[in-house]
Parts: sequence; C-alpha cells; structure tokens
Amino acid sequence: MQASLIIRTLNEARYLPRLLQAVDEQTVERDQWEVVVVDSGSEDNTLAIAESHGAKIVHIPREQFSFGHSLNLGCEAAQGDVLVAISGHCVPTNPYWLARLIRPFEDPSVGVTYGRQVGGPETKFSETRIFDKYFPNAPTPSQNTFYFNNANSAVRRTVWEKYRFDEQLTGLEDMQLGKRAVADGWNIQYVHNAVVYHYHHESWGQVKRRFEREALALREIMPELHLKVSDVGRYWTAALLSDYSHALRQRCLWGNFHSIALYRFCQFYGSWRGNHIHRRLSHKEKERYFYPR
Repeated sequence: MQASLIIRTLNEARYLPRLLQAVDEQTVERDQWEVVVVDSGSEDNTLAIAESHGAKIVHIPREQFSFGHSLNLGCEAAQGDVLVAISGHCVPTNPYWLARLIRPFEDPSVGVTYGRQVGGPETKFSETRIFDKYFPNAPTPSQNTFYFNNANSAVRRTVWEKYRFDEQLTGLEDMQLGKRAVADGWNIQYVHNAVVYHYHHESWGQVKRRFEREALALREIMPELHLKVSDVGRYWTAALLSDYSHALRQRCLWGNFHSIALYRFCQFYGSWRGNHIHRRLSHKEKERYFYPR
C-alpha cells in the first residue's frame, strides 16, 4: 500500500524539521511513502527544509488559498493509494505512527482514519483538555459519525476522488468530506495509538479567530446548530469549572488560572461569532478566515 504524506505549510520552520525527521524514522519502508508539501507563501526556511528532505513541493498563491483547496492540490500531486494529511506543526511521537494510521485500510469498508493528538509542554491547558476529549487514549470501533481531523488523518484515494475537500469552507473541510462519505456507507476509524504532538503558538486573537472560522464552517455542514448567548454563558462556565477542577488535581491551577479563562472565552465567543456571521464574506474577510496567519 503506497502512502502520500501531504503537509500544508505556511512559515512552519519551527517544527517542520522535527516532523520530517520523525517521518524519515518511520517503520514503513521508504519506497512505500512520499512527502508532498503544499506551501502558501512561506517567508522563513520552510521550503529549504522541505527540499533537504526530498519532499515534492506544490506552491499555492495567497489569494487562491483555502484549507480545502490546498489539500486538494496536494492530493492531486500525490501518487499514493492512501492520502495522509498531517499539519506542519505536528510531530509523530514514535516510528510506528504511519504504519498504525494506514493499517485499518486493509478493511475495505474503512474510507478514513485519524489518529490521536496530544499537546506539548507549551500547549495551553484548556487545549490539552480539548485534545483529551476528541482524541482519547483508548481504541474505538469504526464510526458511523463523520468526525475526523486533518491535522493527523488518512483518506483512501478513491474516497477523496469521489468527494474531494470543499474549497469554499473556512475550515472543517475534513468533517464535510466525512459527512458525505459516511452517508454513502464508508467507515471512519479512530486509531488511538497513531499519535502526534500538535503544537499551537497562537495569540489570543488567533485562538478566537480559529474557533470563529470553524463555527462559520460548521454552520454550512450542520445548519441545524444554533448557538445562543445563553449557550455561550453556560458552556463557558461549565468549561471553566471543569478545567479548574482538573488543574487543581494536577497541582497546576495557579499557573494556568488566567489562561484557562481566556482560552475558554476565545473558544466560545469565537464560536458564537462564527455562528452569527453573515454567510457572504467580503474579500477582506476571506483573507482573514482562509489565511489566518
């Protein structure tokens, strides 16, 4: 089974060397995988790093960027039977990551897999709690739900060719493809032991904007979801109490007290804004949502 690793990059020189080194150390034979980097205008050493590891590089102009479009370009340039998406700021935790992520495709009913994500030492406390919620350290059966996450995932090529990633969404292009695939009978398999560190170094404004654009996309995928101001208040309070309780048990509450409140505020206020933004975006707004950095 041939695999193509597709990495979307924009100024990812901080973690890309670790990512590509970890890829080079995978147990899957070298002639069984390739790396395709889709770069949207990096101004640091990202391209030089990718070239030094023999990656195939695809360039996308800033004005043409969207999350789905960049990933579709990478899939078009790839040769593999399995299309593996990994973020440029994610790093596999061990040399078995790739083998474990693609193994479920031996079952012909599996169309998509996704692996576990964990935070690093500098990850905000509340984000580690979100990782724990959506990526538990426990196996689950094939799902008939459509959730998966392109920071650490793989799609059967024939599935991608049929559905492709939506190029107009401001995020969650993975869930949109998953929804269509599951509706046609494909299974999505969570692989709890295919683990990556997911590093975010975002300002509070970037955190809010990330949740905002994901909520804007989710409105297209699940239009029945409506977020009220009262919902924001309830969810923020519940999340604060839960995070504070866990931080207290882990004896790290004092150092994370303010960041927990700020992170959860950005999460739920951003989600509320995204749920209420008018559907038609101006060119300036598209730049803001599609090109968040």
